[in-house]
Amino acid sequence: MKKGLVYKKDKLAGMVWEDETGCNFQYSDIYIKSPIYGEVSKTLPLRKEMFNDKNILPFFDGLIPEGWLLKIAIDNWKLNPRDRMELLLTLCKDCVGDVSIIKEN
Repeated sequence: MKKGLVYKKDKLAGMVWEDETGCNFQYSDIYIKSPIYGEVSKTLPLRKEMFNDKNILPFFDGLIPEGWLLKIAIDNWKLNPRDRMELLLTLCKDCVGDVSIIKEN
């Protein structure tokens, strides 16, 4: 199972992971009680229930670089371009915007 911690600015907002059901995201209980930075995305409103999609959730897919930048990353790190979750966990630690994904070992 591939997992990553999702941060909104400097606060842990939740976890994203991939399992046999697809891609999942869930806000942490602590963040839900005090969401000082609000929701991670308008498409992922604050709630206790898990978000699930057969494929990677669209918001997280949108964080992955595209074009020449993606090609450089794939070539340098020998990543599978079809493994969107691995791309997310490897390339989105410091991406544009206030959301970052830290790969959980």
